[in-house]
Amino acid sequence: MLNFMENVESLPVADWVSEFVDLLTDTFAFLFDPIKEGLGNFMDMVTQGLDAIPPVIFIIVIAILAFFMTGKKFGLAIFSIVGLLFIWNQGLWSQLMDTFTLVLTASILCVIIGIPIGILMSKSRIAETIITPILDFMQTMPAFVYLIPAVAFFSIGVVPGIFASLIFATPPTVRFTNLGIRQVSDELVEAADAFGSTGPQKLFKVELPMAKYTIMAGINQTVMLALSMVVIASMIGAPGLGREVLSSLQRAQVGPGFVAGLSIVVLAIIIDRFTQNVYKDRSK
Repeated sequence: MLNFMENVESLPVADWVSEFVDLLTDTFAFLFDPIKEGLGNFMDMVTQGLDAIPPVIFIIVIAILAFFMTGKKFGLAIFSIVGLLFIWNQGLWSQLMDTFTLVLTASILCVIIGIPIGILMSKSRIAETIITPILDFMQTMPAFVYLIPAVAFFSIGVVPGIFASLIFATPPTVRFTNLGIRQVSDELVEAADAFGSTGPQKLFKVELPMAKYTIMAGINQTVMLALSMVVIASMIGAPGLGREVLSSLQRAQVGPGFVAGLSIVVLAIIIDRFTQNVYKDRSK
């Protein structure tokens, strides 16, 4: 059997994929170039706006939001103040704003794309059957592989980092939206039908409100996955704290790498606690 396989010519899968990507790049260049320019300009505008806010004001606003979002508890507010002051003290504030912009933009795009697809899956068994393997592929493929088509389509910079994050981080929002809508009580759906609700009315007034906590849990996972792509995206030119980690790794500088990594951890904890408190069911 081994001898037989050795004599069989290998399939040129790599060549097929390369030709397919080249075809997409050439065919849709008219689409990729405006996306790269428009998204890049948008992120530059957001980053400049955040950089224009004095760090002290930004920290105070985050602390106030943390205080009220956690039910007037001081834990997250104090952590936010100490953590953000530490990042500012280490001279990484500008990199923090770059990272926050990347995560924010990627997360918004994931939600805009993911929720409609999740709704489609919840309404159609055929769509669920087709989309589920695609989501499995997106979640199991190593994140580094996404950088290859991202660079091919959008060259080097922050936009391919967004593209790679989009592929990697969208599945949780899709899955949780599908799950949340399917878990809505049949009695509620039947009651909406009995009152003559149309499909859109039933979706927006019954199913989505009842599924909002499950959907927000998926968005929380999406945001954290987008943040986990920060260091990987820095390999193709995305700015931010990830670039500091990568630079320290390349130069074997343990200290600066630890500080940049700790800054990412601080940002991750703050974002995670914020999103958790958004979808927490306070009626229980």
